[in-house]
Amino acid sequence: MEFEQIVYEPGKVARIVFNRPKYLNAQSYQLLAEFDQALAAAVKDPQCGAIVLSGAGRAFCAGHDLGTEEEIRYCTEHGLSVPHDGNLPKKVADMHVWFVQKTLEWRNCPKPTVALVHGYCIYAGWMLAAAMDVVFAAEDTLFLPGLVEYFSVPWDLSPRKAKEILLEHRFITAAEALAYGFVNRTYPADRLEEETLAYAGRVADNYLSAPAWTGTIKAAINHMEDAMGFSAEIEAAYTSFCLMYGLGAHTA
Repeated sequence: MEFEQIVYEPGKVARIVFNRPKYLNAQSYQLLAEFDQALAAAVKDPQCGAIVLSGAGRAFCAGHDLGTEEEIRYCTEHGLSVPHDGNLPKKVADMHVWFVQKTLEWRNCPKPTVALVHGYCIYAGWMLAAAMDVVFAAEDTLFLPGLVEYFSVPWDLSPRKAKEILLEHRFITAAEALAYGFVNRTYPADRLEEETLAYAGRVADNYLSAPAWTGTIKAAINHMEDAMGFSAEIEAAYTSFCLMYGLGAHTA
């Protein structure tokens, strides 16, 4: 399996690395499609017990690809909405597939997932980190949450804290993200990878020795959130996002 915009390293701890450092790993549709394929490969691999997601270069992910030449070419070739072409209905449909349906699927990946976050984690970067089970971050990471297509921020931070931060529209530090509960652990940048992989290795050992037990833990916790309305509210918030997008309020 060959990829252009990610790196996939199979193993007991499979690694998926966003590999667009020139663009600070901005999420293109191609990157997301390759991520989806790599995640599926890791799930099918009987030797894999955990999956770690990270980014190459200076950032985990700086958000959506807003119209690079690579993105325009890929969208044209694959029948996806082309950035800035004005086809709002097509864009809304494509965004729903990739930024809502797929992200919910990634959240429910049957194997444990860990986001290894450094540098910038902005908007769509937050979405993918939020879809992972556990988030470890470098101490100097900067996060920028917002009203995005997969709007998990109120669940990630608590409703009142989400209001405070989003109304001010500001970056939060890794220390804040840890205190608010979005990040599980922080480490100095030079120790982040080692510590994350060590944790993922222990989780993988547990999964491989008792996959049903480990998988049921994750499924039960996700079901608890869904019983409280998580997935339904993600869908409802997407409708609000599209209304804002269609009115052009995001550019005001």
